[in-house]
Amino acid sequence: MNAKAALPLLLSITLLAPLAARAQQDASLWLSNPDRAALLKLQSPPLPFTAAPATATQVIDVDPAQTFQTMDGFGFALTGGSAQLLMKMDPASRAAILHELFTTTGDGIGVSYLRLTVGSSDMNDHVYSYDDLPKGETDTAMAHFSLDPDKADVIPVMKEILVLQPKIQLLASPWSAPIWMKTNDAAQGGVLKPEYFHAYAAYLVKYIQGMQAEGIRIDALTIQNEPLNEKNTPSMLMLSPEQDEFIKTDLGPAFKQVGIKTKIILYDHNLDHPLYPLSILRDKAAAKYVDGSGFHLYGGTVDAMTQVHDAFPKKNIYFTEQSITQRDNSGPINLTKPVAEVIVGVSRNWSKNILLWNLAADPSNGPHTNNGGCTGCSGAITIDGNKVIRNVAFYTIAHASKFVPTGSVRIASNTLATLPNVAFKTTDGKKVLIVSNITDTPQTFDIHTGSKTLTTSLGAGSVGTYIW
Repeated sequence: MNAKAALPLLLSITLLAPLAARAQQDASLWLSNPDRAALLKLQSPPLPFTAAPATATQVIDVDPAQTFQTMDGFGFALTGGSAQLLMKMDPASRAAILHELFTTTGDGIGVSYLRLTVGSSDMNDHVYSYDDLPKGETDTAMAHFSLDPDKADVIPVMKEILVLQPKIQLLASPWSAPIWMKTNDAAQGGVLKPEYFHAYAAYLVKYIQGMQAEGIRIDALTIQNEPLNEKNTPSMLMLSPEQDEFIKTDLGPAFKQVGIKTKIILYDHNLDHPLYPLSILRDKAAAKYVDGSGFHLYGGTVDAMTQVHDAFPKKNIYFTEQSITQRDNSGPINLTKPVAEVIVGVSRNWSKNILLWNLAADPSNGPHTNNGGCTGCSGAITIDGNKVIRNVAFYTIAHASKFVPTGSVRIASNTLATLPNVAFKTTDGKKVLIVSNITDTPQTFDIHTGSKTLTTSLGAGSVGTYIW
């Protein structure tokens, strides 16, 4: 390149350099207010960082050099009922809401993780497994296994989602083994008969292989949803010694024999019984097949996840279910509590993912099974024909999922009693700070990182996601 040609290029670089430097000193704020005037709304203008030291009474110090777990994603449970409601929408309406859920363009919230149910859950309009038989019959060879019950809704919806989000992570959970394998010959409660441990492992292998044949890769499997809960329809009791034995003698070897790489996740129940997963992780014969432990937060305290992590730091922590509901969508929206307790609290206690229950329900909180289905479980979205209402769970997840993609790493930030917060570093180097003002007064604070400081404020009951 000659000198005359190089001069305009050098001038362009010189002129652009201050703009690039300035862009690096600004943070964008996505805000939600309880009065709904802003719901995940980008604020303008951007907020400037300066070289001044932090001077506010409250300071959130973000340290990207101190890292914790890598995030797999944020999302919901795609129950059979959710898929059924989506399939009843006209194609254009369904395409629009799926685009909003599973992309980040425009209003898209970038859901990156889903939970599927192996067979029906209590949020289906009827109970089924993939190997239902007349009473008195058995099928240990899985000759009658079929995914046909899911081919009307779950599988076609998943295929549409995969077009939008091909790398979405999928976790699957059974609510019960087929009835003929259980002690009570019923969908609700009962125990898996020891003589059918091997058959049940084959059943789960068939499920993962069958979904793979449909182009749906199951990344992780929990062995039993809520193994200490016998009240849902369907449900199944599975105590820790049974789960331990099932993993080490049947499921783990079955996966290994056929080369299944799907992660095995223990427990999948409340945080008030951390000894359940700990007892299995202490058994090396079972633990060698186990990737980590899954938790719900209907009981116990969130720091139990750190207890399990600290005891077995090489095993992962997952958050597989929490129902977040708000009965009245016409009044103020309360995001601060679920963001503080779930998005902040769960992430700060080592979970690689956050899944809420469940993706969609109708205006009557259905469909659900009779005599043991959840009558109070509203969805992240309410689907009424082609009409969609976005509920508190939608925005709770959106404050993270839109900005924290798979592969992001949690980074250090200090805790403040008035402003629960959590920070991440994304795969492209951006920093994301999610802050919840749980008080009933406005809060002014500084965000400090490295040698830079930003002064900002959040109104009473507001949630902000800051990106720079």
